Amino acid sequence: MFILQISTNFVLFILSLNGLIKNRQNILIILMSIELLLLSINLNLVIFSIYLDDFYGQLFSFFVLTVAAAESAVGLAIIIVYYRIKGNILIVPQSILKG
Repeated sequence: MFILQISTNFVLFILSLNGLIKNRQNILIILMSIELLLLSINLNLVIFSIYLDDFYGQLFSFFVLTVAAAESAVGLAIIIVYYRIKGNILIVPQSILKG
């Protein structure tokens, strides 16, 4: 059971890294990939803290979830402002550098 949970979290981690590496155009998918990455790390922290009978992993996971919630709120606010200015949420480095 323990190995199955670890392998599931590893699959979530690889999927989120794949989303970050392969998709560089849409900022919303990049933000969702970062959230999935944090979720997989938190699940690993909770599983290992239960397995090792330690409370600190769960406490640290709670703090990481709090930071992730704040990060997603700020990220979505930035996306809304970016959409209002540019008209889309696609990241095109040439148009950003031109101004």
